Amino acid sequence: MEPSLGAVGQAVKRLQWRHHRQANQRLADLGLSLPQWDVLRNLHEHPDASLHLLARLTFQTDQSMGSMATRMIGLGLLERVDGPGRAVRHRLTGDGERLRKAGAAVLDEVLAESIGTLSKRDLATLYRLLTAAADA
Repeated sequence: MEPSLGAVGQAVKRLQWRHHRQANQRLADLGLSLPQWDVLRNLHEHPDASLHLLARLTFQTDQSMGSMATRMIGLGLLERVDGPGRAVRHRLTGDGERLRKAGAAVLDEVLAESIGTLSKRDLATLYRLLTAAADA
């Protein structure tokens, strides 16, 4: 019997929830939440990103991203830098970069315990199917 679209969607959500829950629990040991680590990761990958782009990349509103950036500046993870024109950009501090790397190791562990148990072929198939569905 083939699974319904709802059952497949529920399985994707269940796996996402597992990843988020475990990542948040383990990142807490570093003093980070998953959304904060995601900001660090995306800012590392897009060093010239505006707050608007960071909000999009991290699935937040502009307002919530601005609030989070302010909190992360207060924690010493980000700093404001001048951008082109009147734009204000942010960059990782040394502590932010250190926690980004430590958080990446945590996320690698979380993912290794679930999708990392798949064969290389199944992992490639899962990636192909998920990207095809996301891009549809």
